[in-house]
Amino acid sequence: MKLDFIDIGNLSIAAANMRGKGKDPDVADLMPSIRARGVLVPLLVRPNCSEGHYEIVAGRRRFTAVGAVAREGGAVWPIPCAILDEGDDADALEASMLENLARVQPDEVSQWEAFVALVKAGRSVEEVADSFGFEPRTVKRILALGNLLPRIRTLYRGGEIDAGAVRHLTLASKSQQKAWVALFDDEGAYCPTGHQLKAWLFGGTAIAVKHALFDVAETKAAIVADLFGEDSFFADSDAFWSAQLEAIEARKADYLEAGWSDVVIMERGDWFRSWDYAHAGKRKGGRIYIEVRESGEITFHEGFVTTKEAKRLSGGGGDDEGEALVAKPTRPEVSGPLNAYIDLHRHAAVRADLASHGGVALRAMLAHVIAGADLWRVDVESQRAPKEDIAESVETSSATSSNLPQVSTWTPICHHAGAGRSAKILRLKPIPVSRDPANTL
Repeated sequence: MKLDFIDIGNLSIAAANMRGKGKDPDVADLMPSIRARGVLVPLLVRPNCSEGHYEIVAGRRRFTAVGAVAREGGAVWPIPCAILDEGDDADALEASMLENLARVQPDEVSQWEAFVALVKAGRSVEEVADSFGFEPRTVKRILALGNLLPRIRTLYRGGEIDAGAVRHLTLASKSQQKAWVALFDDEGAYCPTGHQLKAWLFGGTAIAVKHALFDVAETKAAIVADLFGEDSFFADSDAFWSAQLEAIEARKADYLEAGWSDVVIMERGDWFRSWDYAHAGKRKGGRIYIEVRESGEITFHEGFVTTKEAKRLSGGGGDDEGEALVAKPTRPEVSGPLNAYIDLHRHAAVRADLASHGGVALRAMLAHVIAGADLWRVDVESQRAPKEDIAESVETSSATSSNLPQVSTWTPICHHAGAGRSAKILRLKPIPVSRDPANTL
């Protein structure tokens, strides 16, 4: 085997190449490095029938990438090739398989360390990103992981900590990393992981920069960027709260100057429970409630009073927008005595009509009694009127003063309770019925 540089026009894909069939492979991942440096790993080739021409046994993707660069108009140099001795197709196929299959990818941590070494050797983040086809942010993530303490990298390589832990630890300073490793190695100590680790790094709570009401640049507060998320965080929570509370006081003064009766700054961590408050305009004595979350988020609730105050202030009226603060209680359409009057006359009318169908009602009642239904009970109906004049009105009504012959027969006046409801009492009352044979069982 010898090494030589061969022009792209003198190369073709061998039939023995294990990647030689089908459409051209995807080479998007190779294009950045091929454009910048050309082919670095030699192709395996063997002579073919034409003089000075060779067929590629292994390296089709590199060959395809060089062709793509040439079609773009980029500079193309002769490709380094390892020329195999002439042999049969079995030898060529074996070489192709060994070149493609007998590779062991470096572990993830080794890749991080290699990128760090490359930058230390003088490459900038942008140059590395261009060479490997990465976004600059991706390169920064890799460098942050590669710059973790060796002990942390070893723990991750051995599977003792997960990816979430190492990502959170990229937010930590070297001293914080050392403190965390000490906790991890101490069997009697609690070592935070997951979200607890992130909170531990920021002194209890990770406060995002987006929650600041003040100008972060003017305060010159220390900011830690989360390369694996969208937010940045304050490194010093005490410094944040000092500036944040000053900004809240300034907003309070602005509200008072605008004519609001009061501005209430709630205790940090207390929630504004909307069901305990009602909307009230500025003229109705509405206040501003400022809700302060432990996460640093501030919410301004404008125009509210407590529900007790709303009942006292509204009197059934409305706020500045015309909305009722507390609705007046709805009065019933009829009074209690009038409702009793209507019910008693209605029941009397039903009994009078049922007198002509007593047999049907009696059969229905007995069928349920015989079947042992739990939803029925036989009792004597007792009707009472709340006033004497109502009782007299019912007794003298046409429904109760029927001219039908009087017999000592019990005819059921009842309601049946449906499934899933409480049973209603079946009441029986002696009422006038005809001596029709149909009324007998």
